[in-house]
Amino acid sequence: MTDRHQEPAPPERLLVISAHPDDIEFVLAGTVAKWVRAGTQARYVVATSGDAGTHRRDVDRETLARIREAEQTAAAKVVGVDTVVYLHYPDGMVQPTLELRRDLVHEIRRFKPHTVICYDPTRLYSGGSYINHPDHRAVGQAALDAISPTAAMPLSFPEQLAEGLEPHRVRQILVASPQEPDTWIDISETLDVKLEALRKHDSQHDGRRDLPTLIRGWAEQAGAPVGLQHAEAFRRIVRPEGLD
Repeated sequence: MTDRHQEPAPPERLLVISAHPDDIEFVLAGTVAKWVRAGTQARYVVATSGDAGTHRRDVDRETLARIREAEQTAAAKVVGVDTVVYLHYPDGMVQPTLELRRDLVHEIRRFKPHTVICYDPTRLYSGGSYINHPDHRAVGQAALDAISPTAAMPLSFPEQLAEGLEPHRVRQILVASPQEPDTWIDISETLDVKLEALRKHDSQHDGRRDLPTLIRGWAEQAGAPVGLQHAEAFRRIVRPEGLD
């Protein structure tokens, strides 16, 4: 059993990279809320505006994008995150391109986080009913490629130097929704904050799922292997000086 007190210390600056509005609230907002309470400055980068995330036929992509950006901005404020950057890639069509990598390097160099949280690009499916969204995998891959080695290399996207964006080495990566977690964050004190943030995504709640029960169940399942009542699980990567 892992000692719960071995979880990573709250970083000074945290950047969270996700594919869609609400991805963060479902998976890791409890960790963000806990760290922000401890003094972490956090920022979100969301690759799409969730403009295809509906089964409705009476709404267009532009309208849905506005709705979902407003929901994500409101959800971020619940946990204490004031800045959400939207990259406006088309929902459902994201690929791990050099363009996306460049945009993510730009945001890493601009914010200079100690820690980045992104999603596991290798997770294709889980259980007997869930197939991972291709945007999740694409953005996860692009995020890891942006972090290492690109953001730290001055000859990678050198045009950013002209904008005053110096190379930056991210020291710690937490990979969310990993196949094999090795790090757990106790979110017992911030689970209710996570649920409050998730409720801001009204457009995604059709009433067919009991979200509080679902999220509490996931948190209990995540924490069980290490004796935590409620947790979020990650794969942790720590990058020593000079290893890029």
